[in-house]
Amino acid sequence: MAFDTFDEGISLGGMRSRTEIRTLICYLFKSVGVPMAKDAVVNALMEKGLANYFETSSCFDDLVRNGNVEMTDESKKLYYITDNGNMIATQLEDTLAPTVKERAVECALSLLKQEQIENDNKVTITKTDNGYTVTCSISGGDMELLSFSLYVPDKQQARIIRKNFYKNPDIFYSVMIAMLTRNKRSVTEILDELGSVI
Repeated sequence: MAFDTFDEGISLGGMRSRTEIRTLICYLFKSVGVPMAKDAVVNALMEKGLANYFETSSCFDDLVRNGNVEMTDESKKLYYITDNGNMIATQLEDTLAPTVKERAVECALSLLKQEQIENDNKVTITKTDNGYTVTCSISGGDMELLSFSLYVPDKQQARIIRKNFYKNPDIFYSVMIAMLTRNKRSVTEILDELGSVI
């Protein structure tokens, strides 16, 4: 298969053909089975060094123009695979290396999980006279389970707190409950679990 893409940012075993990239995007939609944003798809391929950002973005746009992928939610900019796109994925998926398919789907699912966490739980950073206030909220579906605010002196620390909170908000909730109920055993177990995550 002829190479017709730029090599920058592509790891060994990555894709250098626009046909392969378009096929993998269709395969991703078919495998994940839920609407996805263009950024999630592009980042899934980039994160594992499977394809160049510009080529992936361009191939995605090609699929939209050709009716293989269509927008399903304009407010969230979510896309889904059409019957034509499904046909491409089914007929051509064997042309893709198994490791490429596995890495792309694994990364897409991870990004979707993170996206869901950030939709369900909120972090706001507010500038104050002396620094920043970081407010973290944990949702339990239709209700707010926990909300707390803390002061930090600079924006860098605020961003670190936001990043770490989004990694696993459930741990923050579990620690607070364990501390407030003075459940030493739970605190120890949670801290042990946290140590294995870090």
